[in-house]
Amino acid sequence: MTATQSPVLYEVHDHVALITLNRPDQRNAINADLTHALHAAMGQFESDPQARVGVLTGTGSQAFCAGMDLKAFSAGDGAVIVEGPGRFAGFVSYPRTKPMIAAVNGAAVAGGCELVLACDLVIAAEHAVFGQPEVKRGLFAGAGGAFRLPRAMPRAHAMYLLLTGDTIKATEAKALGLINEVVPADQLLATAKDLARRIADNAPIAVRETLKLARAAGDHSEDELWALNSLGWRLVGKTNDAQEGPRAFAEKRPAKWTGS
Repeated sequence: MTATQSPVLYEVHDHVALITLNRPDQRNAINADLTHALHAAMGQFESDPQARVGVLTGTGSQAFCAGMDLKAFSAGDGAVIVEGPGRFAGFVSYPRTKPMIAAVNGAAVAGGCELVLACDLVIAAEHAVFGQPEVKRGLFAGAGGAFRLPRAMPRAHAMYLLLTGDTIKATEAKALGLINEVVPADQLLATAKDLARRIADNAPIAVRETLKLARAAGDHSEDELWALNSLGWRLVGKTNDAQEGPRAFAEKRPAKWTGS
């Protein structure tokens, strides 16, 4: 299998890992091979100290991801795709510690929308659409959509999407707070990479601890969050980067992060 035939492409430049779903003829639908490949790519991303921020996108202009490959599901691959390590696509519950940006190049529906919901920031092309149409196929949004969508946007709108199976355009998704920015398609990757580089320019451990606490915000009481906050503060305060940042500011120069 050549690199262009691989179901997932992976490359790192300037501390940014670009992870690309690569089944354009199948609208980047998730089968067992893509699941294994995406899970492996996430392992590579997490273990590489040079990769500080990830960008997840899809090949082609029609679809970011059309969700689970229903032919693969019918052939008996559903358990691998949905219940393997990292759950759906090997991604939606992967124990990730680094920020991930979804660069949505087309339709993000069903499991594709759930991949978006598993990311931390979202940039979308103007023609992108979002939705959870599982109920139209006798299924439900079981890869996180049924509980993550009501956390990501106003509950009434989330319930509408989940129960009707309808889709919304990128501009509406932005207005509802589901995504961060809508850009012309030819500017999508450049915009996502620029955002990723701006994050990667910051101290890696400080970014990681900030992400950990922010993602925990909806799952814990305030007392629990203060305890986690204290742990993060003590950890970050002991790092070399915590000394380098103020020193670089005082010396009016860019900080040189070591991630230690």
